[in-house]
Parts: sequence; structure tokens; C-alpha cells
Amino acid sequence: MVKEKTINITESKDQLTNLSELILYNDDINTFDFVIETLIDVCGIEPLQAEQITLIVHYKGKCGVKTGTLNELKPVYNEMINRKLTVSIE
Repeated sequence: MVKEKTINITESKDQLTNLSELILYNDDINTFDFVIETLIDVCGIEPLQAEQITLIVHYKGKCGVKTGTLNELKPVYNEMINRKLTVSIE
């Protein structure tokens, strides 16, 4: 006998609406290598994806880096600020 798994749509919708995004902005100070290294170390992003994000930031001016709750993103935000990167949580 197979049991069906049900999810409460209201709970799922609430979880999605409480998510924020960490945005990385372009600057003229940090090198590509430093930004890539920071994305790998601080955000846990794979090297290829970190490189792609860095190129998007360079050409578009900004890119979403990580999505999560405010409590999840705040420590990542703080560490990136400590490393002199320009980020925001939206």
C-alpha cells in the first residue's frame, strides 16, 4: 500500500514569501579571483557557478547569490561585508 504525502499549501506559500535574496553588486576594487573565492568559501557555491555569478555581476552590475530566510542570510551578509564586498538583502 502506498501512502500519499500531502503538503499544506498555506505553509509552503508562507515559507516562500518569507524568503529573501542576497544580492552581490559590482565594484572596482575586488578582483575576480577574490570574489570567486569568497563565493565558494562564504556561500558554499561551486567554483563554476561562482565564476558565472562573478561574470554576471561584472557585466550586469548585480546578481542574486543566495536565497533563504533573513536569519540564514544575515551571517553570510556580514561576512561578505567584512571582506569588503558590496551586498544587500532584499
